[in-house]
Amino acid sequence: MDSIQDMDGGSNSHHHEMNMASSNNLIINTSSMNPATTLASAAGAAGTSSSSSSSSPASSSRYENQKRRDWNTFGQYLKNHRPPLSLSRCSGAHVLEFLRYLDQFGKTKVHTPICPFYGHPNPPAPCPCPLRQAWGSLDALIGRLRAAFEENGGKPEANPFGARAVRLYLREVRDLQSKARGISYEKKKRKRPPLPQQLPPPPLPPTGHHHPGQ
Repeated sequence: MDSIQDMDGGSNSHHHEMNMASSNNLIINTSSMNPATTLASAAGAAGTSSSSSSSSPASSSRYENQKRRDWNTFGQYLKNHRPPLSLSRCSGAHVLEFLRYLDQFGKTKVHTPICPFYGHPNPPAPCPCPLRQAWGSLDALIGRLRAAFEENGGKPEANPFGARAVRLYLREVRDLQSKARGISYEKKKRKRPPLPQQLPPPPLPPTGHHHPGQ
């Protein structure tokens, strides 16, 4: 659990890495520039890269780099939390707080039920509905943070990113955005090839008895 303690501020080298991250606008701080731009905008792309990482070393490298940036960003969020929050005390509730915080940097229009464009995938005109983080971006982000937690010494059973509350929240966001945007997030099931038609068995040969002398 050394790495987890380092994130809490016990390592000078990790503190230096956090400072390096801040130069790339990765610190989550309302007084700085948009801190979630890199984190959120790359979420979907990195999630796609992760699915093809086995076939492309470049995709794997992008995924690992994004995962490291996300981990540093979450560490800065904990550090800037009021009161400051250590990773060892972080729970699923704090992860939900983090995800809701990121919504202010979202770029996805989510229509409210009273909006005339509710359920319309291509609205013909602008509307005052709020911008949110897209479900796909949040889902990919949680996947990377969940992996990073265990890679940095965390125990799977104590992983706050895998908490049931987080899974339920992501499901609610998916369903809400699917209805509001008129977009289906359900994975298309592959059609199974039709089974070959079985031919009827050939007729049995005649069973007539042959009598000698006939």
